[in-house]
Amino acid sequence: MGCAASNSADSKADRLSRWSATGIVGLRDAKLKSFPDEVLELDRSVRTLDLTHNKLADIPEDISRLSNMQRLIMADNIIARLPGNIGKLQSLKLLNLDKNRFTFLPDELGQLVKLERLSISGNQLTTLPDTIGSLRNLLLLNVSNNQLKFLPESIGSCFSLEELQANDNSIEELPPSVCNLVHLKSVCLDRNKVKQMPPNLLKECKTLQNISVHDNPISMDQFQSMEGFEEFEARRKKKFDKKIDANVMMGSKGLDEGVDL
Repeated sequence: MGCAASNSADSKADRLSRWSATGIVGLRDAKLKSFPDEVLELDRSVRTLDLTHNKLADIPEDISRLSNMQRLIMADNIIARLPGNIGKLQSLKLLNLDKNRFTFLPDELGQLVKLERLSISGNQLTTLPDTIGSLRNLLLLNVSNNQLKFLPESIGSCFSLEELQANDNSIEELPPSVCNLVHLKSVCLDRNKVKQMPPNLLKECKTLQNISVHDNPISMDQFQSMEGFEEFEARRKKKFDKKIDANVMMGSKGLDEGVDL
């Protein structure tokens, strides 16, 4: 019994020492049912925490102790809520919560002012908090495979946003504020209910190269009548020409009405 206890203690000590030295805690596929307390013991040493594909249902309030964490990946669990003090993770740059059971996100999410990549696809979100507009450094927002009917007007304040992925929702139109996203390069809205785009989208978003609207009621004619369409088409064509030069084959439906633009 004594040897077994000693080996167990040494094993934990070794893990903590390794995690502390590297700043990387990897516990994918570890069959966890509760958040590992030993991780919280590391406090400010943790920079990356990956708990993908476990059976975690809760995130403890004490996660705020990991104040230097930059990457939090908790995809493919059964988590339904974020703790209110998630906003205290002020160093966080990447947050991946794909394939969980979230129905809402707390307002405190907007306090993650350094966040660059937020992915929360495959959940049950019906809305996004207005405070998402405070994420001024956000480059990627992935909210695909949820139950969203609209995106908040405040998304237009995510001034750094380059890529918006919102496939497989019930979105009918984008808020006009999207036209403020002057760094936007790609918008993916496949399998929604989009009937129209903000009239000034192509005119104002001068870096936009890709719009994907497969299986939506919007038509190609509506895009062609928008101001700035010719300039957008030139950028899109230039991007695809580069792909062809690199011997990348294009899909046969590349320019079908109501699909990729």
